[in-house]
Amino acid sequence: MCGIVGFVSQEKKKKEIIKKMADRIKHRGPDGEGYYIDEDVALGHRRLSIIDLSTGDQPIYNEDEQMVIVFNGEIYNYVELRDELKKKKHEFKTSSDTEILIHGYEEWGSDLPKKLRGMFAFAIWDKCAKTLFCARDPFGIKPFYYYHKEDVFLFCSEIKSFLEYPKFQKKLNKEILGPYLSFSFTPTTETFFKDVYRLNPGCSLICKDGKVEIKPFYEVKFFPKKHEYDQVVEEISKTMKSSVDYHMLSDVEVGSFLSSGIDSSYIVSLAKPDKTYTVGYDNPKYDETLYAKDLAEKLKIKNKSKKITKEEYIQIVPKILYHMDEPSSDPASVMLYFVSELASKEVKVVLSGEGADEFFGGYNNYREEVDLKWYNKIPYPLRKIAAVFFNILPEFPGRNFIVRRGTKLENDYIGVNKVFSERERKKVLNCEDPIQNKNLTKPIFDTVKDLDNITKKQAIDIHFWLIKDILQKADRMTMANSIEGRVPFIDKEVFKVASSLTEKEKVTKENTKVALRKAAKKDIPNESYKKKKLGFPVPLREWLREEDLYTEVKNTFQKSYVGEFFNQKYILKLLEEHKKNKKDTYKKVWTIYCFLKWYEIFFLEKECSI
Repeated sequence: MCGIVGFVSQEKKKKEIIKKMADRIKHRGPDGEGYYIDEDVALGHRRLSIIDLSTGDQPIYNEDEQMVIVFNGEIYNYVELRDELKKKKHEFKTSSDTEILIHGYEEWGSDLPKKLRGMFAFAIWDKCAKTLFCARDPFGIKPFYYYHKEDVFLFCSEIKSFLEYPKFQKKLNKEILGPYLSFSFTPTTETFFKDVYRLNPGCSLICKDGKVEIKPFYEVKFFPKKHEYDQVVEEISKTMKSSVDYHMLSDVEVGSFLSSGIDSSYIVSLAKPDKTYTVGYDNPKYDETLYAKDLAEKLKIKNKSKKITKEEYIQIVPKILYHMDEPSSDPASVMLYFVSELASKEVKVVLSGEGADEFFGGYNNYREEVDLKWYNKIPYPLRKIAAVFFNILPEFPGRNFIVRRGTKLENDYIGVNKVFSERERKKVLNCEDPIQNKNLTKPIFDTVKDLDNITKKQAIDIHFWLIKDILQKADRMTMANSIEGRVPFIDKEVFKVASSLTEKEKVTKENTKVALRKAAKKDIPNESYKKKKLGFPVPLREWLREEDLYTEVKNTFQKSYVGEFFNQKYILKLLEEHKKNKKDTYKKVWTIYCFLKWYEIFFLEKECSI
């Protein structure tokens, strides 16, 4: 796991600039650094040594040194690919997975990414063709950003590297503030930095002669089909064991995060790492440490835990937002930072359970499609009339359900964590809000238009919640602590099985992730396989009613610059309603607060205090 940076330009001071860009993300690779520079390009690499510790330094070249690569990630099938390439007479100087990429590009060209099983973001410079070929893994586990303006092309693992490039123009992209308020993260290919884009997962990028071309090499597609139930359970079991085995491939020790739910419990039960790590709180309602210790004891492996205080949580928020590069109000980011910090004292690699809910149908809102089918028997025109009427009323128990069930899924659903409606955004914002949610989700809904609503929800949650929030924070919080996070559920072969499941194999009236739970039951030695997943729960709702955090948020909302973005009277009202327990608005308040703290760090120059 590493950090990569680079640029194509005629800049004169390439060596000085590329080193500053790489140093900005030193936390991604504290074990070493390497550079390639010529008259057209500069490439930089920060290394966290995981595989081939002695000869895996980057950049790495092909045999005649006409091609050079910088790479972030892990290729789990690299041994098989190396054997295949050796048969085709390619010569290898190292045992690293990086080297198979450059020889693979020689052999297969732009089809290379299709051959890979793993997580990756890389850039290959062809000196003869003067072409930069880049690619990002199918589910976006590893980040890749680019900036293209006039005669300059920049790329990096984290946007903050761009701030070290002299001609980079740092401007706020206000137009995506509205969607951020709805999604709680950046849901667009655009970022909050004007002219900076993220390369979409499953895409390659070619930069040549000042032009950029992007092509997909992988698409997330669902193919539900009828199975023998026991057969599909066995297939899940077999594929998960294979994926975990691949993800254990390392020349250093591999540990694992462990919560109380099925996802991490299943991975730990399959991998049986010597060390596991858990975080929790003093409040039993939000604490998972005892459940984790129980599983660890039954598996006879070690478990270390830490209980986070409110003071620690509040204090670390600015640092979290700095590492995230963009605003995110996901409270679990903080928890993930602390569990990564705990693990980093002993290991360099950790397994984690992200992806199971999205792939196998784990969210409780999916059950609504099964539990409430009776309501759908009411003719849609009547449900729609009821929805329009109730939508204009103030919130009360049951209102949102009536509105939801009288609105086409394609017009309303944006994921499991919707915060502000577009209607309320108009009351909150003092700036333009030109992007509608459904314009962002429509291309995804179009790919599943003939499938059931649960699958439609999964598709949206994979493309938005999983890729742009969950995996974003997983990468940033582990790398902030210089450790590599691996996610065995998020694997091409695992998704191949998951994408074939029918509705009843995912969700029933009794439970979610039905087939996955049945598979996991065979390997998990306690009852975690049937326990409702908590994820990384946070008592933020309660804390925002306590004087210290309430005062901090209120003081932030009252600052003079805030009026540029928000109706201050309205957002202070939201805070007061929550404080006085009139309405539960903590998600809305926290989403606004996180944007403002992020803005202070990157645009009011408070990052020096991070």
